[in-house]
Amino acid sequence: MLKTYIFTILFLSWILFITMLSLFSFSDFNLDVGELNIPYADKITHFTFYLVFSILGCLFLRERTQGGIALRKSTVIIGFAAVFYGMFIEILQHTITIDRMAEFGDVIANTLGAIVGLVLIKWYFSKERPLKWKF
Repeated sequence: MLKTYIFTILFLSWILFITMLSLFSFSDFNLDVGELNIPYADKITHFTFYLVFSILGCLFLRERTQGGIALRKSTVIIGFAAVFYGMFIEILQHTITIDRMAEFGDVIANTLGAIVGLVLIKWYFSKERPLKWKF
C-alpha cells in the first residue's frame, strides 16, 4: 500500500522541507561550518531544491494519474507550480519573516533548477530509454 504512494509522500515531504527551511530561522542553532566558504552556495542550494522539486513533482503526477496525463502536460504543470511556489516562498520571506530576506537571484536559481529537472525528466522518459511514461 505504502509503495503505491511513494512519490506522493516524497513530493509532499519535499514541499514541507523546502517551506520549513525557507521560512523558519535557525539562528538559535549553532550551525558553524568553520572556514568552509563556497561561493554562491545559497544559489546552488536553491537550484538543487527546485531541481528535485520538479523531478518529484512529475513523478508524483505520473503516480497519481497512473501515467494518464501526458509527459508534456505534466512538465508544464510542474514547471509553473515550481516557479510560482518559489516566488510565493520569496514573497512570504519578505512579508512574514523577520530575519529571512527575499532575493530575486533566488527566484532565478529556483527557476533554472526547475527547468533542468524538467529537462532531465523528459530525457529519462524519452523514446530512447526503456522506461515509459504510461503504465
